[in-house]
Amino acid sequence: MRLYAFAAAFGALLLVPGTAAKSEPGSVSWQTPTPGSVIDASAGSKLSIPLAAASAVPTALVTITPAGRLPRGAKLSSTAGNPARAQLTWTPRGRDIGTRVLRFTATDNSAAVKVATPLSVTVKVTAGTVALSGVGNLTRWAFVMRPSVVRSAPRSSAHAKARLSLFTPENYPNLVVTLQERIARNGTWVKVRLPVLPNNSTGWVKLGALSSLKLTSDHLVVNRATTRAILYRNGAPIFSTRVGVGKSFWPTPRGEFYITEKMSGFHNAAYGPIAFGTSARSAVLTDWPGGGFIGIHGTDAPGLIPGHVSHGCVRLRNAAILHLARILRVGTPLTIQ
Repeated sequence: MRLYAFAAAFGALLLVPGTAAKSEPGSVSWQTPTPGSVIDASAGSKLSIPLAAASAVPTALVTITPAGRLPRGAKLSSTAGNPARAQLTWTPRGRDIGTRVLRFTATDNSAAVKVATPLSVTVKVTAGTVALSGVGNLTRWAFVMRPSVVRSAPRSSAHAKARLSLFTPENYPNLVVTLQERIARNGTWVKVRLPVLPNNSTGWVKLGALSSLKLTSDHLVVNRATTRAILYRNGAPIFSTRVGVGKSFWPTPRGEFYITEKMSGFHNAAYGPIAFGTSARSAVLTDWPGGGFIGIHGTDAPGLIPGHVSHGCVRLRNAAILHLARILRVGTPLTIQ
């Protein structure tokens, strides 16, 4: 009788759901990442950490949650299961530079309700540099919101290279193409193209001096050898025309520039009905007002196009410049080959 009673009791024990878990402390375990992991991150770059935890009870449902507050801007997307999976996404900023410890908890819903040992992940955040333009076909630009000194490096003690004003020489709102963003403890700096000599100069300005960033997929390319201008959108040509460029002793400068302004209402037919200002400068001579800036404009002498005919500006027939004016926007990058 004693043997029969013991066997019956043992059989009943096997039939009770979750009973086995009561005798197995720590039956919820982390699968990824390894507890105590150290992850390197850069300010300004998106960080993604996958998490997974499982229960030894096959029928249990596991849930992953933060153990405490997450850093500002961090988000945990979690899916319950066995194993449970979660994804932490976070883009650290300058305020987050340093060492941060993130903690998570995994719990199952079995009869014994088991909890895994809290998971700690150490994130070491360092200053970071993020590309703003030149990735794919995208370029970012911004208006100048306050007069600012442009530095040779992303720090206030660096050499002053230029000064950005609120307006262009023609009194239009000034703007710059942005190349990189540097996020550090001393603030966020932006590397910009400069409308100064020598051409292709760049420098760093505080982010607060600029408007919110604008985005364009356009790119205007002027080839001096073939005397042709092509406007691309998302990498595909949408406009092409023959042009006049600078003579050999008054060359149109080669390099990477951008469109600064769009002007109309001229009283001088030599510029045609529309003109675009650019950040390019002539190092020798130009017929463009405002201190040697290179323009893209119409002409009262269409018979000279195409050719090397100007003091450095890019000339289009009036019909072509009017067409271009409908599709070309300020902030568009300009490559002169």
